[in-house]
Amino acid sequence: MIKNLVGVVAIQGDYDKHIIAVRECGAEAREIRTAEDLDGVDRVIIPGGESTTVSMLMRRFGLAGALTARVQAGMPIWGTCMGMILMAREVESRPEQFSLRFLDITVRRNAFGAQVNSFEDEVTVSGLDQPSLAVFIRAPVVTQLGPEVQVISEYKGQVVAVREGNRLGTSFHPELTSDRRLHHWFLSFAA
Repeated sequence: MIKNLVGVVAIQGDYDKHIIAVRECGAEAREIRTAEDLDGVDRVIIPGGESTTVSMLMRRFGLAGALTARVQAGMPIWGTCMGMILMAREVESRPEQFSLRFLDITVRRNAFGAQVNSFEDEVTVSGLDQPSLAVFIRAPVVTQLGPEVQVISEYKGQVVAVREGNRLGTSFHPELTSDRRLHHWFLSFAA
């Protein structure tokens, strides 16, 4: 297995920006759509996008089950925006929402408003030496945390980034900026 071969779920959304960011960090990246695409991958990013469509296709192509098996075996995984929604234990006011349950959190979708309310602002992220520019697009926030979940960033009193072991969730889109520190950090997570 190639060290730091990163699979980026490429069903829908901004996956190409994550692939560019990973490659700029010196790692290899591969588009992931099916369970078979996970072969040889040692970590995965679930990008932003539309959660209903992505979750339906992940289940149809066996990717949801394959990801679950790999994450339970210790594979690092990072969800940005929609990716964090899919990784949450629960989605507020949407009990029917499909969930991979990789993070012991409850999230609220579109917490900052609709697409037209998208914005950029600086956030402080634990472990980074300086604030990071965060792009919020129909972003969720974390409303409940399990006991093992560490808050790594807040924005105006709202939890916007968490870590639970080698699982990372961010409400914002670091791949849409030129700052690669979060991608470098994720690449350092032990499998």
